[in-house]
Amino acid sequence: MKNIVILISGSGSNMAAIVDAAEQGRWAERLNARVAAVLSNRADAQGLRVAQAHGIVTGVLDHKAFDSREAFDAALMAEIDRSSPDLVVLAGFMRILTPGFVAHYEGRLLNIHPSLLPAFPGLDTHQRAIDAGCQFAGATVHQVTSELDHGAILAQAVVPILPGDTADALGARVLSQEHLIYPRAVANFLRSTDSSRA
Repeated sequence: MKNIVILISGSGSNMAAIVDAAEQGRWAERLNARVAAVLSNRADAQGLRVAQAHGIVTGVLDHKAFDSREAFDAALMAEIDRSSPDLVVLAGFMRILTPGFVAHYEGRLLNIHPSLLPAFPGLDTHQRAIDAGCQFAGATVHQVTSELDHGAILAQAVVPILPGDTADALGARVLSQEHLIYPRAVANFLRSTDSSRA
């Protein structure tokens, strides 16, 4: 059984989309995969309740309880590794990870970013795209490297930027596409690791 561990900080809507896709048998059975755990750095993350409702193991590690980013990441790695993950998925996990963390999960760490990378890494992506006069925006699933919002691009979705768009309106359209491409990208990634081992 391939174990997926998902890291969240908030509502966990992308996590829920992945869990729903896995449970509905679109790919989890065929790939012998499951979401083994959902972990958060915030005890009030709504996504934890969603995961618990699906019977998924959850855990909280408050980053504020640690003296350094490295200490938090070391404790987080220990918690993740309890599930023997084949894949670690960042789904709205609002922490910049240390190079040691990224190296530990090299080749099995995915993220989704709300822009068409390499454009607009970092925060405030929707407003930045509007301010730049872009005609299109979107989302990108990518492998994680130690450089923020870089790494091999696995999937992208494009939405138009409409006249009079606000960051919130554009963000809602982009998020609806994230919920479609992230589960597919996770499944395709697991499938590709299967074929590379064959």
